Amino acid sequence: MPRANLTIRANEPGPTISRHLFGHFAEHLGRCIYDGLWVGENARVPHVRGWRSDLVAALRRLRIPNLRWPGGCFADDYAWRDGIGPRERRPRRINAHWGGVVDDNAVGTHEFLDLCAQLGCEPYVAANVGSGSPREMRDWIEYCNAPAGSLAEERAANGRREPWKIRLWGIGNENWGCGGHMTPEYYANEYRRFTGYAREFPDAPLFRVACGPAGDDVRWTEVMMRDALKGPFHAAPMFQGLSLHYYTMPGTWENKHAASPFDENGWKSVMALGWKMDAIVRGHRAVMDRYDAAGAVALVVDEWGAWFAAEPGTNPGFLYQQQTVRDAVLAALTLNVFINHCERVRFANLAQIVNVLQAVALTEPGGGRLVLTPTWDTLELYSAHQDARRLAVDCDAAFASHDGLEFPHVSATASVAADESITLTVCNTDPAAAADVTLALAGRNVSVREARVLATPVLTTCNTFDHPRAVTARPLDGVKTDAAGVHFTLPPGAVAALRFS
Repeated sequence: MPRANLTIRANEPGPTISRHLFGHFAEHLGRCIYDGLWVGENARVPHVRGWRSDLVAALRRLRIPNLRWPGGCFADDYAWRDGIGPRERRPRRINAHWGGVVDDNAVGTHEFLDLCAQLGCEPYVAANVGSGSPREMRDWIEYCNAPAGSLAEERAANGRREPWKIRLWGIGNENWGCGGHMTPEYYANEYRRFTGYAREFPDAPLFRVACGPAGDDVRWTEVMMRDALKGPFHAAPMFQGLSLHYYTMPGTWENKHAASPFDENGWKSVMALGWKMDAIVRGHRAVMDRYDAAGAVALVVDEWGAWFAAEPGTNPGFLYQQQTVRDAVLAALTLNVFINHCERVRFANLAQIVNVLQAVALTEPGGGRLVLTPTWDTLELYSAHQDARRLAVDCDAAFASHDGLEFPHVSATASVAADESITLTVCNTDPAAAADVTLALAGRNVSVREARVLATPVLTTCNTFDHPRAVTARPLDGVKTDAAGVHFTLPPGAVAALRFS
């Protein structure tokens, strides 16, 4: 049995792990908004003002910190005025990016911000740079944040007197691709133009997120940090965050692998491509460090996750995919990368929240049953890290390789909370062999308060509407302590969380 020796340096607390690393993404795409989160005010399924109640409850259990909307590619084709005022008067638009379906704009600014209030999370709004104008963006910010003026009066006439004071604004999305096919130099100039009109109102400071690179395109990061970070009349950075998008996509863009079933090579390809996130973050972090040694600008990984072929029989433009424990381990591996780089990576958004890509929940069409995915369980296991202080974990474990890419057999992170409890999260990326783990906590005498594991004997098992909890976190049996530390066994392809007091 492979062995892994872990040491948590419990007497050396490090930086805070921002809760915003555990953010989510809801785009007008497929059944994410409509027939996912939003069932409408006349639906039979229980809801509050059109938002599905059981799904809201499941998301609240994850303590989601922020929700990005309305896209994605949809954002750079979105006119915010289409989504305000009486619903019966809102225009119907073709969603050209995702399936060519008609969006009736039933969900707009007021509805989305009501959802955020129900979830108890912060809204993260993506403004239209690709097909929009600085004036449109300026007016949207004023409509949301201004305490007085004609746009504030219009907001009040539409049912909201007090300003929302939205802090998080993305200035464009994937402007190197669907957001305008721009060069980094062109976008840097556009960003400087747009951000000049992203104005602040009383008690409503802005956290501006500039469009950053795709994957390992460090040249885009170089240009943005060189040309757009500082202006001639700006001592402070002109953006507070730089976005990064990276999807774990086995196969090719035209021929993606299926979410399930898969063989051992299919498992390993996801682990190898997932761990590539570490090298990507390191590359961009090195460039940002040269221009921003103090770390003022956050790296914002606001689209990440697995991208497989759409499930057979579904609209390929809706990006609906099933999940297995492989996705849960990928989520753990990726979150470990973010936590290990939390000095710079301070925001991240899983794509997407329901019914699209690596969702945390799936719903039956027409407001039917709800099922939580294995990724939901991983995020629930990791929720103890939110706003806790990172602890360094020394991991003595072997690496594997696949198609020239390496990934660790065992990956772990740890944190200490305000009540001094310590949480260890750890995953076994080996699909065939269990891992025998020995853990030492340097500087602390502790007892095991709780231990849970997410694993399944058949790695291709999915949670279905008939069997919604086939893959779920359960107590981790066989945890032992002695003078040498804590000992436990991780099954093949598993994620675990242990809490110590």
